[in-house]
Amino acid sequence: QVQLVESGGGLVQAGGSLRLSCAASGRTFSMDAMGWFRQAPGKEREFVAAVSWSGGNTNYADSVKGRFTISRDNVKNTVYLQMNSLKPEDTAVYYCAAAKSYVAAITTSGYAYWGQGTQVTVSS
Repeated sequence: QVQLVESGGGLVQAGGSLRLSCAASGRTFSMDAMGWFRQAPGKEREFVAAVSWSGGNTNYADSVKGRFTISRDNVKNTVYLQMNSLKPEDTAVYYCAAAKSYVAAITTSGYAYWGQGTQVTVSS
């Protein structure tokens, strides 16, 4: 099993920045990709970004491209989501997830493990 714990959420003013962290533990051996998703009130959960542990390949949703950066620390088994130029529409609960492969990480169904989420609120 794999455990994922998100942190770093909070309240920030529009135009500001936040960095989310997701610490992975347990049997992470078989997981080669990590992703970030978000869900706003009344909205469906949507893909934000993904990164592979092995190659560092990244993929971003169009809505965050150029503003968000996903990265990983292989030693710490931690993935980050640097969020810059935040907008009120970025307000959501952000979830970390793990997939067996980067290919599987393309779709939501490809993720085997999920964290409990961290709230991000952008004012204005």
